[in-house]
Amino acid sequence: MEFLDAVIQGIIQGLTEFLPVSSSGHLALYQHYFGKSEDSSGLFFSAILHLGTLLATVLAFRTEIWALIKEFFAMIKDLFGGKLFKTEMNPERRMIVMLIVSCLVLVPFIPLKDVIEKVSETYMIVLGCLFIYTSVILYLSDRCTKGRKTEGDITLKNALTVGLFQAIALFPGVSRSGSKISSGLFCGFSREMAVRYSFILGIPTILAGCLLEVKDALETSEPMGNLAVYAIGFVVSAVVGVCAIKMVSWIVKSDKFTVFSIYTLLLGLGIIGFEIFQKVA
Repeated sequence: MEFLDAVIQGIIQGLTEFLPVSSSGHLALYQHYFGKSEDSSGLFFSAILHLGTLLATVLAFRTEIWALIKEFFAMIKDLFGGKLFKTEMNPERRMIVMLIVSCLVLVPFIPLKDVIEKVSETYMIVLGCLFIYTSVILYLSDRCTKGRKTEGDITLKNALTVGLFQAIALFPGVSRSGSKISSGLFCGFSREMAVRYSFILGIPTILAGCLLEVKDALETSEPMGNLAVYAIGFVVSAVVGVCAIKMVSWIVKSDKFTVFSIYTLLLGLGIIGFEIFQKVA
């Protein structure tokens, strides 16, 4: 893999992991139209890119994450002290519980992930339709009534809803961040809370994805690539990821989410039109 290719894929991953435009969809487009097969990227390299975006999330929300970590250990202490169910949930504890619920919704869909990705990446018209789906939910969420819910107001129904939207986002072309932010807005979250919940919820899913990619690479005896290339991909995806998080936070609070809706709509229509043209030409 060349250094330029590592930089390009690092930029794509860092931007699209957080911008509501689908990272998997854009990587599928890059690989399909520029002749970059999945094998040319390598599972190890893909895992490194995801670790870069994981670092970006931790850096951007370090204060909130540290508060959740401290509360998690407080919950463990209460569990062994027999006080877990006797202690009233503070906002951080409620958010931890609801994040776990949202993650559990994803579990039954994980075995279908490879099939879903194969179908979407093989039939590019399907990918185009999924980009249009992303456009629709972004458009609707930008026009729903502004909510005020924060960490202490999240309900079980809200957590299940966000988890279900996250599961649908296993399809390439369906934005994970866009789905989670939109579903949070549908549930009445404040705009800041929708962004915060979405990206913190992404931490366990990104980490799980990294572990699965490393596991698959080891099972297929994939050779390690150039460490310098890996380092470049990691740094680029992390730096670009931090910038993307700040951009999304500003755009959501500024009621400008529709710009991503327009982009994914045009992209989806463009893919469908191009594929139809290729078939009839």
